[in-house]
Amino acid sequence: MLTEYHCHVLPSIDDGSDSVETSLAMLEVMKQQGVERVVFTPHFYAHREESVESFIEKRAAAFDAIKDKSPIRDMRLGAEVAVEHGISEVRNIEKLAMQGTKLILMELPYRGYKEWMSEEIYNISAEFGLKIVYAHIHRYTEYYTKSQLAGVLDRNSVYQINNEAFGSFSSKRFVKGLMKEGYPLIFGSDAHNLTSRRPNWDLLMKKCSREEIEKSDSTMDSYFV
Repeated sequence: MLTEYHCHVLPSIDDGSDSVETSLAMLEVMKQQGVERVVFTPHFYAHREESVESFIEKRAAAFDAIKDKSPIRDMRLGAEVAVEHGISEVRNIEKLAMQGTKLILMELPYRGYKEWMSEEIYNISAEFGLKIVYAHIHRYTEYYTKSQLAGVLDRNSVYQINNEAFGSFSSKRFVKGLMKEGYPLIFGSDAHNLTSRRPNWDLLMKKCSREEIEKSDSTMDSYFV
């Protein structure tokens, strides 16, 4: 079951889709490209939100606006949780895991690696028994040294790759290296709209082996609660 693990399709909740119409159009494109299951992962920035509960309420309202009209019927709620100081202490942070699973998608800061980042992530994993999914790990090669990146690639987590990585020589080489080393990878479009950051599953299907895609698809089933 071709699974979209990372997208910003829910309407008017973050910097993704700006309307119900756009959301439904994005889902239609995904369906045409073969997607059968989608996890909605709007941005969660703790410093911007009143609480996890209020975020969940906004997310539910956005989901309710499209769920009955979506051309894709297998839909799950999640979040892209920004790694910030104190994120592991945020009340109910575990409720932002992908619905029905132990997987939680986390986004590292776009700046030099610091030890506190790993500490926050470890605390969430250990405290709540969650499997960390690092969002678009290929994007951090320009921010982290090789040794720092090696520290993040600890094999105890799952690594999400944006489909776009297969359109870049350097990113594709990095991802192929992860595949060769046997790291657990999952794929997502990280789609935000229908123009500059549109669904691009057609790219992945052309550039990535069926075996790797099937491994990605089965990951969710391995971590159901």
